[in-house]
Order: sequence, then structure tokens, then C-alpha cells
Amino acid sequence: KCYGFLSSELQLYYYSPWIDNVPFSVCTKVQICYVRIWLCLYNYYPSLLTFYFLVILLIFPHSFYLFQLCKELPPRTVARPWQLAYSTSRHGSSLKSLYRKLSGTDSPVLIVIKDALDEIFGAFLSHHLRPSETFYGTGETFLFMLHPRFKCFRWTGENSFFIKGDLDSFAIGGGSGHFGLWVDENLYMGRSSPCYTFNNCCLSETDDFRIMELEVWTFS
Repeated sequence: KCYGFLSSELQLYYYSPWIDNVPFSVCTKVQICYVRIWLCLYNYYPSLLTFYFLVILLIFPHSFYLFQLCKELPPRTVARPWQLAYSTSRHGSSLKSLYRKLSGTDSPVLIVIKDALDEIFGAFLSHHLRPSETFYGTGETFLFMLHPRFKCFRWTGENSFFIKGDLDSFAIGGGSGHFGLWVDENLYMGRSSPCYTFNNCCLSETDDFRIMELEVWTFS
């Protein structure tokens, strides 16, 4: 299985310069390989692999954040290759295009955003983004901050305002007129506020943020 995880990831190549002028998705691809191998073998060789993982952290410092994020993903995503379904650097900045790219999948999705202050955050969605009249999704959905620090915000049970797709924006989490994460139709401006759904803090340094890069990953 470990070889399968590795080989499936090595078949992927996407360019998206997010981390220290290194292609982000290529770096992510390698990190995912190491994280999955480590998770798979840790129970058998904990001491050796802990040392191995520390060495990897020296090579790829952001691996630690990715490792923490992988631990939060639901079991149905385990052992599934990550596929880059949409990237603003490759596919342009259009919410309608994003909806079209995701229309043929039934996979959960991972949205990752880098803002103008180089902060990275996003959301895991139990269902893919699509236009909808009402909120949809399940309690698997959560918000997260990835860099410069990691924090995960899970469903509180207060309401079921998980995912809402409009033609001019999409929103994740809500309550009392505030969205946990909101992005406009041009995938250029966003807003993050505390909301009842996830009891989250503002994901970005400021409530309103400018999107430098947005990627959407599926689990095939």
C-alpha cells in the first residue's frame, strides 16, 4: 500500500508557486508521500520513523503543517490520491469555472487559499462546491489555518450551515449574518469571520483578504 501511495503521487505534477518560490504543489506532492508513508509505518517502527520524520521536517519545514492537516481528514480520504481539480494559476479566477470543474465529481474537496499576507488557510468540504439554494453538507466539513500556524475548527453542532454556493460567491459556515469563510465570484476577494457553525476565529490576519492563489483538491 505504501508503494501505491508513493507511485500515485509521483504521477502528479502541478505548478503553483506558494512556498518560498518553490512550486507549492510539487512540494506538497512530496510532503504527502512522506506523511502517508510515515503514518502507514509508524505503528511498526515508531522510534526509527520518528527520527526519519524529523529529518524530513528539516528538508520540508511545511511538512509539519501538512501532517497535522492529514490527521484531521476523515477516514474515507485515507489512501486516496490527491488530485488538483482547480487552481487559479492554471485555470483562471472564475467561480463559474470552478463549479464546472467540480461538476463531475462526488469526492469531498479541500480548498486551500494563500492571501496577500502569505497566510495559508482553507476548508475541507464533505461535498464538492456547487450552486445551491440552501446550505448543504455534513459535519465532516471543517475550517483550518495552515500557515504560519495550524489550527482546525470542527463542527460545533450549533447549526448546519456547512456549504452554500451562489453564482456570485460561496460561503462555508454561518450564523447571525457572519460566514466562517466567504469568497467572491472572481476568486479574488474573501472574508473570514467567527461563526456559530465552527466557533472559529478569523482565518486571516484581517477580516477581509485578497486571494493570491486558490487551489481545490479532490480525493479520487
